[in-house]
Amino acid sequence: MMETLHHFIAWLGDHPGWLSGAIFATAFVESLAIAGVVVPGVAILFAVSTLAGQVNMPLIEALAWAAAGAVAGDGASFWLGRQFQGRLDRLWPFSRYPNMIERGARFFHQHGGKSIVIGRFVGPLRPILPLIAGAFHMPAQRFVAFNVVSALGWAPVYVIPGYLVGSAMALDLTLPPHFYPVMALSLGLLALIYLFIFRLQIGLGSDGYLYRRTQTLAREHPVADRIWQALSSDRPQGPEFPLASIMLTVGSLSLFALWSLLCLETHMLSPLDQATAAFFAPLRNPLFDPVAVTLTLLGDPALLTLLSLIAITFFLLRGMPAAALHLIAAGVMVTLATTLLKAGFAVPRPDEVSVPPASFAYPSGHAAGVATMIGLAASFVAHEWPRRQRWVVYGVFGLPMLLIAVSRLYLGVHWFTDVVGGLLLGLSICGLSRVSYSRYDRHSLSQNALTLSTLAAMAVTAACYVWLALPAGIWRYTPMN
Repeated sequence: MMETLHHFIAWLGDHPGWLSGAIFATAFVESLAIAGVVVPGVAILFAVSTLAGQVNMPLIEALAWAAAGAVAGDGASFWLGRQFQGRLDRLWPFSRYPNMIERGARFFHQHGGKSIVIGRFVGPLRPILPLIAGAFHMPAQRFVAFNVVSALGWAPVYVIPGYLVGSAMALDLTLPPHFYPVMALSLGLLALIYLFIFRLQIGLGSDGYLYRRTQTLAREHPVADRIWQALSSDRPQGPEFPLASIMLTVGSLSLFALWSLLCLETHMLSPLDQATAAFFAPLRNPLFDPVAVTLTLLGDPALLTLLSLIAITFFLLRGMPAAALHLIAAGVMVTLATTLLKAGFAVPRPDEVSVPPASFAYPSGHAAGVATMIGLAASFVAHEWPRRQRWVVYGVFGLPMLLIAVSRLYLGVHWFTDVVGGLLLGLSICGLSRVSYSRYDRHSLSQNALTLSTLAAMAVTAACYVWLALPAGIWRYTPMN
């Protein structure tokens, strides 16, 4: 198999015109029912992505072909499930994998529609779950939505590592000594998180295997047990250790360190920055500009500070001083971190607007600020929902994060790498704040007059701020002639 793969990659190197088709076909087979289990699609995709980086194929193009192949593969599996529902355990080749079909069915019943997203990253279940979804009459429109979203997240995870390796080989970079240990530590932590969450198919909630296993191990060691008890919340729904927040903190911080290395010590991501800027530049239009400026104003530090003051007042009136203090600490941390990192890294901005910002570019303060504050707001709301439904809350709150981040790219005041770095930094600070606050978390946030008044005050404050700042904002963010 390895010799065949070697000859295939060598042939592609001599015929790079077939590279896009090879990426599509590999992603398709990797996502196709049963075939994805037999064929080493991950290894082939890594090799093909490495070649794409070596021949300087645009990263966006490689990602698009991989995502398209993944969507097509899952779609074909879904169609097969519809055609052979009720007979999967008797038809070849599905009959050869009865345990896998059974595990896939249990996973689908447990997680419902989101199993399509989760399953995209879960080893052997990846090509099985669309088949199961089709066999169990999942609505086609709902499946397509989950299929496309998961493919867009899956493609970067499986393509970018190989692409970066290929780009590094082509550039023949001389990297500083600290690059390798920091990268190795970051990749090691990310690999552990991926192993625990996805490959072993275990959850971070109190009903998940990893949570229960970690709790059992902690109880066997006095120091670990004291830490577990100290960080566990004391909510009316029952105690809960912030394992998910710890994973968010470690994962986001590791990704931020790795992303920063690639941005600052190499030029691997420069083509991505240039391609993103080239994509948004022709889209500038007087009709779209006010919308983009409105979105970017919603992430202004001044507005985030005003909204935080309203939230702090709410927590104090609710008898939750610890929540107020943690919100203040999170705001101070994200402000200091972005200010110091920008000054230290000194990455220049695109300088595409009438009044160039006074600060440097990396990481984006807007992206970091909204990721921290909106992330904390999402966590307070989500903790009032059942654990298995919290992903809905995080998805809803994640949308404004994404829109504000995209507005910075549209307006030309940040590079793509700046925005991603800011989001990762903000999420790590958000996670750390939630870990620390968990030991004081013993209050439920019911919908009463105070809660509704606070939400109304925030909405009015945001509307007034945007209304007052919009004219100057449109002039400020007008492209330079």
